[in-house]
Amino acid sequence: MLEIQKRLSNSFYALLALPATAMGLGLSIQIAALSWILTYEYGLSIGDVGLVWATGPIAGILGQVIIGIISDNVWVMNGRRRIFILIGGVLASLMLLALPNIGIIQAGLGIEAILGIAIVISMVLDLSINVSFNPTRSLIADVTPEGRSRTKGYTWMQFVSGTFGVLSYAVGALYGNIFLIYSGAVVVLLFSIIPPFFIKEPRYLGRYGEDEDEITKSLALKDPTPKEYAGLGQVFHSIRPLWGFLLYGIYAIIKRTTGFVIDGYIVEIIAGVLTVILVAQALMKSEAGKSKEEAGKIGFQKVLAAHSFSWIGVQSMFIYMFAFVDFRMPDLSEEMVGTVVNWSFFSLNLIAALLPVFALEPLANKFGRVKTHATALVFMAVGYMAIVLIGNTPWTMYILMMVVGIGWASIISLPFAIMSQKVAQNQMGLYMGLFNLSVVLPQLVSSFAIAELVQGVDNKSVLLILCSVTVAMSAICWFMVREPKDEMTENPVLLDEKIEGQSGDL
Repeated sequence: MLEIQKRLSNSFYALLALPATAMGLGLSIQIAALSWILTYEYGLSIGDVGLVWATGPIAGILGQVIIGIISDNVWVMNGRRRIFILIGGVLASLMLLALPNIGIIQAGLGIEAILGIAIVISMVLDLSINVSFNPTRSLIADVTPEGRSRTKGYTWMQFVSGTFGVLSYAVGALYGNIFLIYSGAVVVLLFSIIPPFFIKEPRYLGRYGEDEDEITKSLALKDPTPKEYAGLGQVFHSIRPLWGFLLYGIYAIIKRTTGFVIDGYIVEIIAGVLTVILVAQALMKSEAGKSKEEAGKIGFQKVLAAHSFSWIGVQSMFIYMFAFVDFRMPDLSEEMVGTVVNWSFFSLNLIAALLPVFALEPLANKFGRVKTHATALVFMAVGYMAIVLIGNTPWTMYILMMVVGIGWASIISLPFAIMSQKVAQNQMGLYMGLFNLSVVLPQLVSSFAIAELVQGVDNKSVLLILCSVTVAMSAICWFMVREPKDEMTENPVLLDEKIEGQSGDL
């Protein structure tokens, strides 16, 4: 084990962040380039662009949950997470290289439908990213103690990942999206296949911060990674606050791909009412007087409920911001629209890169992670509404996107630290995958419902009004989530060494 890992030094947190950075960079490149390529290079409509983007949530539903469950219960190449990070990183870099070559691939296969080729490439790219994203985030929880150290792990993850995200948008704005894709593919590959070999993973994981005696007693001596595969019933019940999103997502996919429609928006109304009821029920449940395991499950569902609405606002912005810019600044050329969007996302991610380590972490330690996160979302909602009111020039956009970046910085750092302290340590991959459903299921609303709305109205400002409202709803929900209690435990890897030393040849 590296000395920096034993000491949990800042350099170790930076190293630990690199695999997640690789996946975040791949996603940033996709955000910067995919909608622009599909719209201006291949002439797809907003509805078709939304359909291509729907592959991401679908990949997240399948990839993160399944990989999370498997990675909790395997030990390959001296790690749980390592093999999945390697596979996902290699595939993601290859699919990035395919993005600017959709036309060549289409010609080579002799297929006329460019939309189908775009969907397949986007799906494989998203699956590749999702194969690695869960393990990269679970790895941070695996090797850091609960409490401030874990918060630091996730804020450093966003600091490093956000820095490269900022660079990606700057490169796209200065040198074009094609150069961004090729250079980014190299970085994604290197950050995926090198750092995991310098991070030692613990083989022994307890459930809720037990000491080494409790962990030793709970382990089957001949099988230090006991198989605890979650059943479908457990998975379905755990995501109860998201059932309305799931219902809508299934119907929307069927509607978009087959043309089957139920008149009167009956399904949409039922899904919306169900979401409100189940989210309210989750937030009203009390954790007081419950066992640690039961309180953890209630707390996890509250986090799902609160986190879900923010991602409608975030994903809708990422997918359709080009339409808003084109509407508000009609004198811009197609190339300039892409440049303004890239610089806007640069401003967003600049704040998101700097804030977690330099502001959110100290504020979270002083006031609590939940309150800090909820307050950051309030700033984000205000920023969106300000863009609606006065975002008429590129520079106004860039400045106001920095305000939006306050919430974005928190969304991709603090909720992971909050969630990871409400669930069993030895099922972190499972719950990290289930937590991701609070991201991907709302994203289906962005890919279908928001796409239909934005395409159908002349005033594209409705996009950011919806973004502001959904993020504000998320902030209100987060204020109703109980602050997780810090469990000051030892470094899991050092604890692992103690157990091995005490137990002979376990």
